[in-house]
Amino acid sequence: MSPPPVVCQSTRTVLACSISARVYSRNVFAASVAPLVAGRALTALGCTVGVVLLAVGPLCVGVDIDDLPDIVLLLKFMLCTSKKKIRDADQVHVVVCCQESSASPTNPFTPRDDEETEDCLFLSVYTPSLNPPTLLPTIVWLHGGGYVLGFAGQYDGADLVQESNNKIVVVIIQYRLGLFGFLAGEQVKEGGALNAGLLDQDFALRWVHDHIDKFGGDKNLVTIWGESAGAGSVLQQVVAHNGATTPKLFRAAITSSTFLPSQYNYNDTIPQVRILQPKLGMFFSLPSRFPRLIDDPSCNGTDPLGCLRTVDSATLGEINMNVIEHGFQGTFTFVPVVDGSFIVQSPTDSLIQGKVNGSDEQDMLLSVTNTNEGIPFINQSAQYNVAQYVRNIFPLFGVKESLAAAAVYHSLGSPLDQVNAIMGESIFKCPTYSLLEAFPKKAYKSQYAIPPALHSQDVINYFPDYTAFNSTLIYNNSNFINAFTQGFLSFVVNLNPNDKLRPSITPPWAKWSTLMTEMLFNRTEGGEPYIAPFRTSSALLVRCAFWKSVRHLMGQ
Repeated sequence: MSPPPVVCQSTRTVLACSISARVYSRNVFAASVAPLVAGRALTALGCTVGVVLLAVGPLCVGVDIDDLPDIVLLLKFMLCTSKKKIRDADQVHVVVCCQESSASPTNPFTPRDDEETEDCLFLSVYTPSLNPPTLLPTIVWLHGGGYVLGFAGQYDGADLVQESNNKIVVVIIQYRLGLFGFLAGEQVKEGGALNAGLLDQDFALRWVHDHIDKFGGDKNLVTIWGESAGAGSVLQQVVAHNGATTPKLFRAAITSSTFLPSQYNYNDTIPQVRILQPKLGMFFSLPSRFPRLIDDPSCNGTDPLGCLRTVDSATLGEINMNVIEHGFQGTFTFVPVVDGSFIVQSPTDSLIQGKVNGSDEQDMLLSVTNTNEGIPFINQSAQYNVAQYVRNIFPLFGVKESLAAAAVYHSLGSPLDQVNAIMGESIFKCPTYSLLEAFPKKAYKSQYAIPPALHSQDVINYFPDYTAFNSTLIYNNSNFINAFTQGFLSFVVNLNPNDKLRPSITPPWAKWSTLMTEMLFNRTEGGEPYIAPFRTSSALLVRCAFWKSVRHLMGQ
């Protein structure tokens, strides 16, 4: 395998490619300011000795690189191999990758103060100690947001460190989104980088593998964990290189609402028409500057990627939002594709064939889904023809497949109920069960069912400071929250949610392959926690079998 690419660039002040690190040390029990005594080891990162403060402080002093617009122009949408030195943590502004909306994640009418930029490949390290007696298990968290939204600053890794009794290190990364991270088509294959956002993640994992020991983490005890598109990203890393990624970058995976929308081949009609061909209707309502760009003699349609490289970040951001906002509700325009190298074949095919990074006997998986995953993605006031809805979200379906899908869901209440279930199961729940089946005798499964149990409502339980979609705590019961979070963190440390870091009310938790047993996290009508094992619904598995049978038309 060739050396891993570094994938990052900006149209303005950036520079060469890099991942910049910020380090947070919160020793919440000792509450002391720890001097950074690992300067000798950190010289490998190009750093000088600094001080890690109680909350946020400088890790090391880096060297700024002069503005290199000509190089940036050549590298946009491409890979590069140079690394910039890590920047001083107190000099790093809160920035996010260019994304669908500049609105606040908690209030869409309030603009965010964060800076959107292409120079966004940061990772944050949260460690209880730079010199623990033994190196600690490490979580690498991948944020969600449908591959078009989200950023590391929505999550405070110190939450997980504290909940683990200071027994883990947490790394939270960012990756390029939307048009900037998931542009597809023949031109991108030939002159750019397909699945750039996934390659950003891969590079971050390799950075962790090479350097996490300098922050108290153990490279051999890494768990990758994500929610929604972050969980989908975990799935992508699990099947990367057809399960043959080297070196081994993680020993365990956690998925919270595994997200697998249609993932076509990079040169199939749908991603090419949707993403790269303006004259075929992809760019819909464009900002006024872009039509003039297309009409320019140098942008006559023969080199659309070259044209995009001449466009500034702000205009590309407008194009990005226009494309995304014109998609059919519940569909996702900029998503991973099968590129033939990093993602060799459809993810579900890799799972069925057992070609996964995680095939070692000791490798483990834990997955959680929410009861009502699909509801937030469906207009609850609309009228639906179920067969037509199915064909809208899976445009390669013919009449036969659309009617067959409608028949499978016909008994599940009203057309709205059926559509809610189709979205939740085809995109989130059924991919989760396919993932579980790829880890026989090595996987645990849970269901978050606190009403209304919508997509993402589980996240705030393990990230109390979470600020994003569905981030209101709907059941504030300390026994429940402790039980729910300890299942995940005990798994990270011990690969077994039963080997608890703290006492909890969770009963013995069997592996999913044991009679397809899951752990239900719910509450009683009287408001008491209800945590108990249950069997996966056989009817649900039948519906998942239908989706698996038509996976190639779905793009899964």
